[in-house]
Amino acid sequence: MPTSTRSSNASAPCRLDWRPSRALAGALALIGLLAAGAVLASELPSPMSWLLAVGAVLYGAWLARRELRTAPQRWVVETGAVSLDGTSLDAPSLQWRGPLAVLRYRDGAGRLRHRVWWPGSLDAAGRRELRLAWAVQTPTPDPRSMAP
Repeated sequence: MPTSTRSSNASAPCRLDWRPSRALAGALALIGLLAAGAVLASELPSPMSWLLAVGAVLYGAWLARRELRTAPQRWVVETGAVSLDGTSLDAPSLQWRGPLAVLRYRDGAGRLRHRVWWPGSLDAAGRRELRLAWAVQTPTPDPRSMAP
């Protein structure tokens, strides 16, 4: 059929922005406050419990501040490659935990890193786009996997 249109199986790259989650920062600060309450409710001597409670609050606040100060990143998921701010990643793997998307990868120094997209930082349309792009990016299993 010379008049039929040609179709392409290549898909457009998925471009996502990762930014720090305010919900995660709030949860980290709340955990610090709850830890301080737990220490104060324990049977530790009073001076030690107050010292640990202040330390728990400060540590929770430090974790929340560190989360919020993390620089936003640009992710591109293409067929056969995943890149972060223009550099290709080694051994990326995406796992879904309900509405959370967890991407694990190795950086240039070989250290294991991860990024988490929370529902507040990735809307439903973005999650769908990431699922579809990742399904194209991962190789399909061997078609001869069943016994003859």
